[in-house]
Amino acid sequence: MARKSRRKSTPKYDMIIEDDIFVTMRDGTQLAPRIYRPDAIGGFPALAAISPYQFVTDDLPHSTQFLWREVGPVEWYVREHGYAYVRVDVRGTGKSDGTYNLLDYDEQQDIYELIEWISRQPWCSGKVGGFGQSYYAWSQWFMGIMNPPGLACIAPYDGAVDIYRGTAYHGGIYCDFMATWYNLIRVNNLHRAANAPTGKALTEDIGFEMQIHQTYDDWWKERSAWEWLDQIKVPTYSIGHWGKMGLHLRGNILGYEDVKAPKKLTVTGARDVFEAHDLFDKIEYHERELLPFYAQHLKGRKNKFMEKAPVKIYVRGLEEYREEKSWPIKGTRLQPFYLSKGPSGSVTSQNDGGLGRKKEGRGGGTTEYSYPDPAWKLGVVAMGPMGPDPVRRALPFTTPPLKEDLEVIGPVVLKLFASSTTTDTDFFVRIQDQFPQSAADRKKGLQPQAITMSKGWLRASHRQLDEKRSTKLRPIYTHADPQPIAPGKIYQFDIEVMPFANLFRKGHRIRLEIINGDSPVTDAIFTHQYLYYKVGTDTIYHSAQHPSQLLLPVAPKRRAKGR
Repeated sequence: MARKSRRKSTPKYDMIIEDDIFVTMRDGTQLAPRIYRPDAIGGFPALAAISPYQFVTDDLPHSTQFLWREVGPVEWYVREHGYAYVRVDVRGTGKSDGTYNLLDYDEQQDIYELIEWISRQPWCSGKVGGFGQSYYAWSQWFMGIMNPPGLACIAPYDGAVDIYRGTAYHGGIYCDFMATWYNLIRVNNLHRAANAPTGKALTEDIGFEMQIHQTYDDWWKERSAWEWLDQIKVPTYSIGHWGKMGLHLRGNILGYEDVKAPKKLTVTGARDVFEAHDLFDKIEYHERELLPFYAQHLKGRKNKFMEKAPVKIYVRGLEEYREEKSWPIKGTRLQPFYLSKGPSGSVTSQNDGGLGRKKEGRGGGTTEYSYPDPAWKLGVVAMGPMGPDPVRRALPFTTPPLKEDLEVIGPVVLKLFASSTTTDTDFFVRIQDQFPQSAADRKKGLQPQAITMSKGWLRASHRQLDEKRSTKLRPIYTHADPQPIAPGKIYQFDIEVMPFANLFRKGHRIRLEIINGDSPVTDAIFTHQYLYYKVGTDTIYHSAQHPSQLLLPVAPKRRAKGR
């Protein structure tokens, strides 16, 4: 069925919307696209968006209540710029037949066939670009990996490449989000308003599959674009967000690093899921960032977009973008900050540890804590004079006030020497920019303001490094053969902490926090269940023999303007 859609203004094209169309796959399964295209003669380049989010919901208003409505300004692309836009429900969802099974080989092959079908349509110029965020970005990584001849470029906005490490098992620690997300998809596909026919039941229990596949096994590898990123041949524009540490950030950065084709990387200053979602719906953002990319690769415009700096990073604290020729930034030096007993005198906590540029001596000592802490009320968050207080019963290590501005940009590693009374333990790491505090507020016991810059995780039994893929900037764990730790034995744990970019201002402090769990207060929807076996005492070592240290990538100083 085709229908015309008009606006009150005078766009370049009227738009035709077509649905009730089905595309037959190699095994006879019929998939359902919805097509938005200019009402004009001639072939137009197409933007392909593929997900389980049902194209029947595309007409919903933009709202963070509908976080899965991630279609962007479709009409603007079609009416103003002459692109076709094709939304496809993946097999087993929406109006498509078959069984949904989360990015499995069938879905990947479907992506290939769908791109080829789009490129052959009489309204298409033969060139197709990947489009969209989150799941639509997951689909784009596989578009590139499958390399259908009609594909000209991809622009994965906010998209993981390794859903085991990046979303479901942070550092080997099970995260609640993915199973919750899948149940949301099931309900959205099945439930309908009163008197409306029931929707589609997603029969595969993927939430259960994610729970039983606790290691990085073949089930995860089948769904991991990370395994094949070097097969992508089309120009790739990877766009991530600093605030998406628990879901997509790692994927956009690793995706850029591992793709061998022409590529660009942008990381925005979006602080959370909601800001990243809002940004993708803004026409101004697409006009500035994505439209030039598509114009060059789908319409042959000589706008030199790919000739600009390949890396553009939003630096928090400075609140502006920094353009670079490489990632990590050339000239970056790893600056160790050593943990110490403290006190820093700046925060109310279990330990008030220190963080400095000099190693501790032989008597540097240790810091220990027992868990679960009876003062924890919301996850590992205690209550303070002003309500929930994430740092009060955690282990912070804080620098003295900085004597000059310090710009930190890049991947981060925490080299932690620790032991436990148990055979397994978890490390949850946060890096924060701690603001100056008045003496009067400090005396009252009020916590200083602090903004979380980065997070990292590691389950001690998952400490085995992938020697082939790890670098000094990023430890990568195999997650293949978890091994218990010996109670009381000291181990060195190299913990991957998510990259970040921040200008720590003079007078501010850098704060490292370590604990063995999290909370909805600090992690919103990306929390990790506090499991029953986490009862014991952990000890962190910070001495000459065991110099626990945070390795921060200090960026080279910028040249003064005009020089």
